[in-house]
Amino acid sequence: MASLSTPTIGVLALQGDVREHLIALAAADALARPVRRPEELAEIDGLVIPGGESTTMSKLAVVFGMLEPLRERVKAGMPVYGTCAGMIMLADKILDGREDQETLGGIDMIVRRNAFGRQNESFEAAVEMAGIEGGPVEGVFIRAPWVESVGAAAEVVATHDGHTVAVRQGNVLATSFHPELTGDHRVHALFVDMVRAAG
Repeated sequence: MASLSTPTIGVLALQGDVREHLIALAAADALARPVRRPEELAEIDGLVIPGGESTTMSKLAVVFGMLEPLRERVKAGMPVYGTCAGMIMLADKILDGREDQETLGGIDMIVRRNAFGRQNESFEAAVEMAGIEGGPVEGVFIRAPWVESVGAAAEVVATHDGHTVAVRQGNVLATSFHPELTGDHRVHALFVDMVRAAG
């Protein structure tokens, strides 16, 4: 693992927009690397779960033998940041998911898949996010989920149009939007700081 000033942060590279997260993490002063196998999990200080297709991602996590090792690391307190499908993967409960869909858990929240609509209803919006200075971040919402409810341990850090779109619980952060697609690396910088603080 790298020194804590430059933490090593993995991006779960089973499916989804992996490259964009690697670029955003590098811009936020982390050593970023793709993670596909359980043994690679041992070499990282934190993990990003990218957007993509949550049902496909959960199936591939099982196929690659990653599901239980990921759950163990999340339970043990490894910092994790999930965007869009990653948010769904970090929810304790999913609405409108497949019956056999697995999650990692980590945030006491109920998330509704594709809540903001289908691909052709994707949009961008300015989102005020607690913990981020310098004005709102540009949220890119692509078949995005929203959070229906959160438990007592989870903190709502952003809303849009009356819906919760960013949540934090301890070392785990989730957004229903994609900051990695905007060139604004402040959300990734916040996560890198979370990883440093946890180390």
